[in-house]
Amino acid sequence: MSVRQTLLAILAQGPCYGYQLRHEFDRRTGSIWPLNVGQIYNTLERLERDGLVERGATDAQGHVYWEITAAGNADVDRWLVSPVERGQATRDELAIKIAVAATLPGADAAEVIDTQRAASSHRLDGLRAVRESREDDSPQGLAWSLVVDSMIFAADAELRWLDHVQTRLAQHPQHTLALELTADRPKRGRPARAAGPALV
Repeated sequence: MSVRQTLLAILAQGPCYGYQLRHEFDRRTGSIWPLNVGQIYNTLERLERDGLVERGATDAQGHVYWEITAAGNADVDRWLVSPVERGQATRDELAIKIAVAATLPGADAAEVIDTQRAASSHRLDGLRAVRESREDDSPQGLAWSLVVDSMIFAADAELRWLDHVQTRLAQHPQHTLALELTADRPKRGRPARAAGPALV
């Protein structure tokens, strides 16, 4: 999630001070990902360094209002029309855990899957209950519901992926999956890249 781009997009509506930016961020994301003010000011300082915002007027309470620059507005426009790249570099702890359990002698990958399925189902039920309890047609309510809907779809996809993994593992006898420690002794330095299919 790009805090930087979201703060810039909010500033495109008009000058804001730090706590105001946090409030506006919360309004647009349903307070699902709370920000601390220190994170906001660190981000603003980096945006200022990059020429995307500048310090504006200070009010009677000492609030410094940050203003977006022309370069900042152009950056927001680019962000809004660009797809979000979900690179392969992001490590998925659950996928790694199940892959290790499936290949670790003596580990019970089926139990790992069952435990995760119960937790994921509980999370999905909770998200659906929260979603149904907060019907709100206001702009802020719509923004909140879109974020929660995204979390519901992600939880549902995780459950379907767990079903897929269980089916795949059932096709292999447990002993054929176990990976013993290799006798190869790697050299110092960066490991060689494994020859495998590239993820695009």
